[in-house]
Amino acid sequence: MVIFDNDGVLVDSEPISNTILAAYLTELGHPTSYEDSLRDYMGSALHRVHDTILERTGKRLPGDFDDVFHGRVFAAFERELQPIEGAVEVLEKLAADGVAYCLASSGSHERIRVGHRKTGLDTWFDEGRIFSSQDVGRGKPAPDLFLHAAERMGVSPDKCVVVEDSPLGIQAAVAAGMDVCGFTAMTPAERLRGASQLFGDFRELPDLLI
Repeated sequence: MVIFDNDGVLVDSEPISNTILAAYLTELGHPTSYEDSLRDYMGSALHRVHDTILERTGKRLPGDFDDVFHGRVFAAFERELQPIEGAVEVLEKLAADGVAYCLASSGSHERIRVGHRKTGLDTWFDEGRIFSSQDVGRGKPAPDLFLHAAERMGVSPDKCVVVEDSPLGIQAAVAAGMDVCGFTAMTPAERLRGASQLFGDFRELPDLLI
């Protein structure tokens, strides 16, 4: 079975969301560059942002932080979001070949659905194929989300291949005992240590999954 991450793997959301996150944190008095946001938060659930800011500054983010952030991100998604080039073709091939697949994302179910409706990926992912960090106690880099997805899909972890683009996601997949194909479109290969294989273009992925 193939388990896809969502942000940065299926939809080109990482530049959008990290630009907004960096600007919002800076606005709140926590100076953060786009590069800082990618390094510290890419691939993680939003609670990591709260935990990191509290640890570094001793201050909590506002109680409405998540709602305001999601509102800004969803509005930007409606304007800008696109599927990753080649992702639909890979999904078509998996479906045609009868290969099981699903999605396991640090993002909320609402975030996933908003992005999929905008990009047309909702055609390929019904509710039974979508798993969010909301479904488990700990998000990536803990293995819980990937193990939960495998269990719900009825597949042993050692029969799963994860497609990930973040160091946190790679750590989670390895901890779950799964092979990983690391997508290097936005993350340098040296930051994806632990991936079984690396690829920079989705057209390369089917051959890696054989």
